[in-house]
Amino acid sequence: MTPAEALSALAVAVAAGGLIGAEREQAHGSRASDFGGVRTFPLLAIVGVIAGLLRPALGAWIVGALALAVIVALAVAQARAHGDDIGVSSELAAIVTFGLGVMSATPELMPGSSRYLVVAAVAAVTMALLALKRPLHGFIAKVSSDDVYATAKFVVLALVVLPLLPNRAYGPFAVLNPRKIGLMIVLVAGVSFAGYVAARLVGSRRGLLVAGLLGGLVSSTALTVALAGRAKEDARLAPLSAVGILAGCATMFPRVLLVAAVVDPALLAALAPSFGVMAVVAYAVAFRAYAQSSREKEHAEVAFHNPFELRQALQFGVLYAGILFVARAAQHYAGAAGVYVSAGFAGLADVDAITLSLAELHRSGALADVAAPAITLAALVNTLTKAVIARALGGQALGRGVLPGLLLSVLLGALALPVGALLVH
Repeated sequence: MTPAEALSALAVAVAAGGLIGAEREQAHGSRASDFGGVRTFPLLAIVGVIAGLLRPALGAWIVGALALAVIVALAVAQARAHGDDIGVSSELAAIVTFGLGVMSATPELMPGSSRYLVVAAVAAVTMALLALKRPLHGFIAKVSSDDVYATAKFVVLALVVLPLLPNRAYGPFAVLNPRKIGLMIVLVAGVSFAGYVAARLVGSRRGLLVAGLLGGLVSSTALTVALAGRAKEDARLAPLSAVGILAGCATMFPRVLLVAAVVDPALLAALAPSFGVMAVVAYAVAFRAYAQSSREKEHAEVAFHNPFELRQALQFGVLYAGILFVARAAQHYAGAAGVYVSAGFAGLADVDAITLSLAELHRSGALADVAAPAITLAALVNTLTKAVIARALGGQALGRGVLPGLLLSVLLGALALPVGALLVH
């Protein structure tokens, strides 16, 4: 390592240690019993850099020796600490800082720019984890044992079962690939889980508007059913329930765009005009309704369920595979008309499955001019279905609050569909 490279490594390591140390000192305040701050952590990074620089000449044992010295210093600091709330976050952060120093001065790992980027990223993540102590502990306090079990089962499915699935196509039309089906399950459940975590962090008691915005990521259909039930039980909640349903339906549109773009980015230009218009209209109607009903007291809470339930994931996989096969068969035997019919029927129950199915077929070279209109049709049908559910389950007052906005969104979204076709061609 040249002197210039050594100085660069030192600068990056000291900066990383300074970030972590600044957060620790800000969190600790003036408590003398807590370990380390804005001076200690950069010094630990410097020790790591020294270990990395000496390693080529003295051997790997110097890294171990200095690491042991750091651990001994941490143990002494921990032994001197007093109080009822004694943790090891600072001490672990100190070990991370030492490791970042060693990494900065170890060019064998990767090129300089990439190595420094990794060091900065690890320092940023460490700083974030330390700074987000209260929100993270607050979230864990809200997590139920069912959440833990559901997530654990899904992790096993995604990290253990999925890699073992055969990566080859089966069936008459060679469209059923078990590995790809598993990946689609992980994709949809991951997006839903992001909304679920956000909902648990924010809390639906913050307002039905927020519940709707987040619930659209989890399941806008389930949200519609839940809020329709609330409105049926208490007619005073009908205006705010309408706000939540409109917001949830609006969130569904960017969600579908995200899912389609992950599978086949080429579809984004064709779908964006229609889905963008529908999202903007639905959001505008939702916020307008919220402004009109903001004086109402929001005393309803929406219960969100963990989307990582294994049974639900497998059911979605079966649905996705079935729609994928039906759509390909419909195209083979009935052309575009068959695809549109299958999309319309699929939209009655779910948008994600038909979106993923048609996006996968489009990516493989089929449905060149049919996939985007068919996905849009499914979204239109699904939106109208939720409007019917709101009216049927929530009563006339809820229907009046939901139907006009969703109908306007669907109409303008349909009119914007040719714009997507023009953008593609």
